Amino acid sequence: MSENSKIEWTDHTFNPWEGCQKVGPGCDHCYAEARNARFGGGTAVNWGPSAPRRRTSAANWRKPLHWNAMHGNFLYQHGRRQRVFCASLADVFDNAVDPAWRADLFALIKQTPNLDWLLLTKRIGNVPAMLAEIGIEGLPWNVWLGATIVNQAEADRDIPKLLDVPARVRFLSMEPLLGPVDIRPYMWPVCGWWKGPHNSYREAKAAGAECGLKRQALVSAHARFVDWVIVGGESGHGARPMNPWWARSLRDQCEAAGTKFLFKQWGEWTEQTPEQQKQLPGSVIMKHVSAWPDGTLGHGDFRENGGYGRPVFPVGKKAAGRLLDGRTHDEFPRGAA
Repeated sequence: MSENSKIEWTDHTFNPWEGCQKVGPGCDHCYAEARNARFGGGTAVNWGPSAPRRRTSAANWRKPLHWNAMHGNFLYQHGRRQRVFCASLADVFDNAVDPAWRADLFALIKQTPNLDWLLLTKRIGNVPAMLAEIGIEGLPWNVWLGATIVNQAEADRDIPKLLDVPARVRFLSMEPLLGPVDIRPYMWPVCGWWKGPHNSYREAKAAGAECGLKRQALVSAHARFVDWVIVGGESGHGARPMNPWWARSLRDQCEAAGTKFLFKQWGEWTEQTPEQQKQLPGSVIMKHVSAWPDGTLGHGDFRENGGYGRPVFPVGKKAAGRLLDGRTHDEFPRGAA
């Protein structure tokens, strides 16, 4: 799925600069900070409120121009446009970044109309003011705007801010998913869209398939709904477990609303069948936690919390894989074509 990136939902990653600051629980085990420390002799020299951000090389800034020039070949091979994730080692809307750098980035985005730029931020509230600061009245057509959401509090705080910014595609990156999240109030159902975002799935199904076409007719920069949801568990040192039912719930919410869903990874922890459990070392077995269908996660009897739960084990990202209930979920929004 990826050309120059190991991230499942993009083709390329581009970092105009490096460095950031932790702003929430999803940042606790930041891989980008750990990487910065590894190359900084043990200290994350570009992390924190007073740390300087490091602008990347001119050669790196030329890479998107090359990808843009390869549009014809890529389109012929894959039947779609290239996706660029910006920025995996920083945040485009970080307060500590020089506004001139941000202006340079948007100039580059304008120079590369054949690329779809995925701007994912933990600071969605900064977007309108920071665009205005550099003279940008609205996001370019080839920008997809995303917000990182890891729990219900962040969903209720930040999704309305995301929906207030006109964008061709709006998406959520719910990784690491740290709790159950209800995003139904922020998604329009497949049918009955004229009634607003609180229609029930039963009413939507009863209304008939034609309503799905009406919803798609509204896909524009001024339609206010979430187009795409990415879900993943945490990986790396100290990774926290994800209850499988948190992911299942989001999958089902997306299906009910006609919203595209991508399951990126389990992360460090996952369920194991009884046969798989027999192959696990005792040290891994001892670390298991229990997950229940009501969204509870912790230690206790599997029969507690209203039903039978299941153990999840820290088997590692590679072994855990990215199958949810036996299949991959690699959906992309219609704007991806």
